[in-house]
Order: sequence, then structure tokens, then C-alpha cells
Amino acid sequence: MIKNGEMETQKNDNSYSKLLFHPNFLKTIGAINDFNVTLPSYESNIYVDFSLLGYPPNGKALLNLEQSQRYVLNARKGQNIYKSEILVSAYDESIQKFAGLEGIAYLTSHSLVIMKDDYVPLNLVTFYFYTRSKSLAEKSEYIKYSEDPELSFKSDYINDRHSFLIDNIPEKTVLFVDGPLIGSQMSSKTRELNDNLLKKNIIPLFFVKNSTSNLVTNYMTELKGKYNSDMHWSYRLLQPGERTCLFKYTDQTVYENAKIFFYLKSMKLSPQRIEFDISTYLQFPNETSNLFDLIYYMILAQGDPKNPQIRPIAVAEKFARATLKLIDLNKIMRSIGIVPTMNETRFN
Repeated sequence: MIKNGEMETQKNDNSYSKLLFHPNFLKTIGAINDFNVTLPSYESNIYVDFSLLGYPPNGKALLNLEQSQRYVLNARKGQNIYKSEILVSAYDESIQKFAGLEGIAYLTSHSLVIMKDDYVPLNLVTFYFYTRSKSLAEKSEYIKYSEDPELSFKSDYINDRHSFLIDNIPEKTVLFVDGPLIGSQMSSKTRELNDNLLKKNIIPLFFVKNSTSNLVTNYMTELKGKYNSDMHWSYRLLQPGERTCLFKYTDQTVYENAKIFFYLKSMKLSPQRIEFDISTYLQFPNETSNLFDLIYYMILAQGDPKNPQIRPIAVAEKFARATLKLIDLNKIMRSIGIVPTMNETRFN
């Protein structure tokens, strides 16, 4: 059922899955059509790096919150936590980028899944076009002037993510988010999102699967120069089903940028970093600690040794990618007279 820009399907338990389109989605496409933007005739999936932190090299910003040792996780305990009354949700996104002569377009699917008896998906699709041409931007409010399109996109992305999650996630929910808590220019906005989630008694935890950070290995004198990254160190340190101690990091330039994190190794593969805001830990100290076993259980429940991520995030990722496949943006662009550049034509 489509109503007021939403595609909605009802399940038997009166829960709904939704595909939401940003209010400016079609208006932006129409605005591009008005001045015949030249874009390539193919899309490229991109990974936007929100995790460039600029950690201080001397490691003084890091503290141990536990004894520096390995901690064994209990998957059965995690399963019991899942079977209790806890409500779990997860967020991920999928992004496509279109580079043209007049500017850059970004198509994004924000994906939220809520776990009840089944996975209930909610997706928001956004489309933005950024240009460094002031004359083009002046022709329509839906064409965005920007000297730094990538930075402008990140800002719009985080604002859309913020409102999407706050408007749609139920209260008293555990939320697993793919991506870092602190990330380059987006840190203050992510902290704002975290604070607003806490007001709804939502516990947000952030997952980082790929990182070259060497914060821990720079902090611990005995580790300096021995490992390529913290991921490398924790992989060598941990056995499957173990985590490191909790660390507290505080940015020495912006003290509000602070977090608690640890590394978890679920299988004989690269570990991942789980992090959360200090205010989250202070508000839910017992609940947060119990979630470590739940996380381990849900990674095992995913059952994919090639991609051992937490199952709710993996499901959210699949919905995000599947949603973008519903929108043939190449066809849309061709229908409004978009001509590919010469290089793009050569390689497609």
C-alpha cells in the first residue's frame, strides 16, 4: 500500500514494514531535468568513511576501565537475554554515488529493522544533488550548492539518519548501529543523536568492522611498534569468543568526544570494535554489560564465517541494498535526457 509517500505492508501481528521516500526525492530529480545535468549512466556503490578520528599519538587520552586481560563471552547467556522481553533493532545504510560534469548525486537507503517475532523493516530513501556551480544551484532550491560535496552529503546523511531513527524506533529498545560513534566532522551530530536516543530509553551501540586505528597499541608501551593496528593486536591476543577489556577514550581537543570501547573476536577472523557513549554506560551500566554476551550470540546466530557481523545489522544491510535495487536510477536519468561522459561510456 502506498500512501503519502510511503509504501507499507502489514504483517499478521499488526506491525508494519515501510519504505519511505524523502519529501524532496522527486523534486530533486525534476530540478536536475530542468537544466539537463550530464551524469554517467551507471551507479557505483560507495563506502563513506566516517571514522577518521585523528587520535593523539601519545595515547594519554586512553584509560583502562577493567583489568588488562581477555574476557570470555557466554553465547548461551546471550541467547537467554535475547529470549527475554528485550526489544532489539539495528541500523545500516546503502549508498550509491553518481558523478557528473555539473555535480554529484547521492542515493541513500537508510535501513532500520526491529526484531519482534520476525524482522520488521523500515527504509528511508533520499536523493541529493550537489554542485559547485552557483548559477545552477540558484535555479532550484533542490539543487544544493557546495564547495565540498562529500562533506555536505555527510551532513545531510547524518541529519536524515537522526530524524529517521528518532521518529521510527520504539522506546526501550537496544539499537545496534553499523559505523563508529566518533567520526571526523560528524562526531557532534552523532553525540546529539545518542543523547536523544537515551531520552527514549534506547541503548545505542556502534559497530566498527574495519579500522586502521592504533590507539591501543600506541597507548600500551609494550605493544608499540609490534602491530600494524589495534585490529591486528586484538586478533593475535584473543581466542574466538573472547573480548578485550573496556577502554575509555577522550579526545584531547574536543573533550565531549569520549567513548567506551572494546574489541571482540567471534571466530578465527578479524575482530570488530564495539563502542558506546559514556552517557550510555552511566545510564545503563548493568544492561550494557549484559549486552556483550547478546552481541556474541547474535554474531554466531548470523552463521557466516566470511562475514561474522551481528545478525540484525546483516539483515538491515540486506534490506538497504534490496531497497536501492527497487529504484532504477539509471532509467530515471536516461528518461530525463542524461548523457554519459566519454570516459564512462568507454568503460560500460
